Amino acid sequence: MTAVTTETGATDSIGGVILQAENVTMRFGGLTAVDSVNFTVHRGEIMGLIGPNGAGKTTFFNCLTGMYLPTSGQVVFDGAVLPPKPRKVVQAGMARTFQNIRLFGNMTALENVMVGRYCRTTTGPLTSILRGPKFRRDEAAVRQRAQELLDFVGLGHTTDQLARNLPYGDQRRLEVARALATDPKLILLDEPTAGMNPQETRQAEELIFRIRDLGLAVVVIEHDMRFIFSLCDRVLCLVQGRALIEGTPAQVQSDPRVIEAYIGTGPEDASALEAELQHPAESDGDSGDGDA
Repeated sequence: MTAVTTETGATDSIGGVILQAENVTMRFGGLTAVDSVNFTVHRGEIMGLIGPNGAGKTTFFNCLTGMYLPTSGQVVFDGAVLPPKPRKVVQAGMARTFQNIRLFGNMTALENVMVGRYCRTTTGPLTSILRGPKFRRDEAAVRQRAQELLDFVGLGHTTDQLARNLPYGDQRRLEVARALATDPKLILLDEPTAGMNPQETRQAEELIFRIRDLGLAVVVIEHDMRFIFSLCDRVLCLVQGRALIEGTPAQVQSDPRVIEAYIGTGPEDASALEAELQHPAESDGDSGDGDA
């Protein structure tokens, strides 16, 4: 294992490969949304995925998590090729959140997290209908674990509140708790700070570090440069579906091709973004719109 010091000053142990995407390509008719992308994530690592709008980041996420069957290439998770079925991917140990919040609005916070936990129960349909002793034991265990995860993400006080009544930032954290309920080895977060204020963004950063400290690998899509470069061990930049550069935050933020990819032409705007990339801690950060 390799010792890595994060921006928080903590020392992490990054282990062997947990996820390996090999030459993943996704075409929709004549449009190539993801073009022969290679991507590696190690155990205990926080990996960032950046790129301008339309770069193919969310499409690539969908290929990794079984939402899409790649046109070519393969995804190997924990030593096995993943089938293109989201349920199988979750059972294998990979969970995700979405760009747009997908909670059950009329269910409580606790019930939303419990939904994520059911993929780890063994109760069959007949036992569920009869509600026998095994069902009651499993249901109590699911409820207890869901409450523990609400406490972990800082939402222990929201147990009986309807998800739709929670503040926006709390809804984002609730999605993370539901993903954690599946007992993942790797969690993928699609723009977890989109629409958040600076305080909520800091809380999201702290939560991701805590998740990593549990031993999980984390992959994050983000537009907020300050957030991504202070958070991640490595960063991959996608442009028009292709991998432009992969490396440490320092390597990526100093590469002129990254600035050109975000800005194109225009020296004043390029200078502004370059300042943000070179000094992310001093910028205000921003959040982007949807991605292809």
